[in-house]
Amino acid sequence: MKDTKYPVTPAVHVLRENNVDFTPHVFRYEEKGGTQHSSREIGVNEHSVIKTLVMENDLKEPLIVLMHGDRQVSTKALARAIGTKSISPCAPEVADRHSGYQVGGTSPFGTRRSMPVYLQKSILELEKIYINGGGRGFLVSLDPKEVVRILNPVLVDVATETKKAK
Repeated sequence: MKDTKYPVTPAVHVLRENNVDFTPHVFRYEEKGGTQHSSREIGVNEHSVIKTLVMENDLKEPLIVLMHGDRQVSTKALARAIGTKSISPCAPEVADRHSGYQVGGTSPFGTRRSMPVYLQKSILELEKIYINGGGRGFLVSLDPKEVVRILNPVLVDVATETKKAK
């Protein structure tokens, strides 16, 4: 990577404090571009770009789900796995309040509010992942085992194929 300046976000502080070996990737953010855009911008497979999704259970308690960029979360399967009636995505402004980040730039590291983290277990099969570093147009690549070490997530198997509009 070129010697690019990158933002020092709360996520970067957490990674540094935990001595995580990570590489910053700064790219041109595109509204509603999602992981398809970011993977194209930095030249990696979308499956290794990990989405940080802020959701809530039926009691409106927030939680984070980490999922492959090219997959969706089965909210029914997640609700069953964690023993709650239902799971649904938070409205963007609610997600922003819980995480302290803007949707599109949400990192699971350094969130404003401590939330349980659920990790799609197949992510651990990857050698390297690209996950949001706490800003729009800013990913960090690291070993997925570091996510487990720092966040102590609950491993789940709730991925479904993404329905792509052709």
